[in-house]
Amino acid sequence: MLVKDIMMRDVVTVSPFATLRNALSLMKQHNLKCLVVEQQDPHDAWGLITYTNVLKTIVAENGDIDLINVYDICAKPAIGVGESLDVRHVAKLMTDSVVKRALVLDDNRLVGLVTMDDIVGTVLDLIE
Repeated sequence: MLVKDIMMRDVVTVSPFATLRNALSLMKQHNLKCLVVEQQDPHDAWGLITYTNVLKTIVAENGDIDLINVYDICAKPAIGVGESLDVRHVAKLMTDSVVKRALVLDDNRLVGLVTMDDIVGTVLDLIE
């Protein structure tokens, strides 16, 4: 099975200059646990912001969600994979890197997102 068979194509992005409040609002509005952080130019890396990043910042630094920008706490560069890659390789990459999400890129153009939940769900569907 390939990444393109299980990836999410409708990915919600956020500006790196958005506040954490804006990011949390987008997450809530779309019922998501992460957002892709947009590039600042076509040759820039993509980023990823998750509930975990936000929570760590708020708790550890007593952060004000109106004063901290997404760029300050996002994971950048985010791990990216190609859509023609076998899902087994992505699962190994994720477990080795201790990440739950990978961006799906085509020549540094965002085409989707694949999560550990997507991979596990596919495996469970196969054994039922």
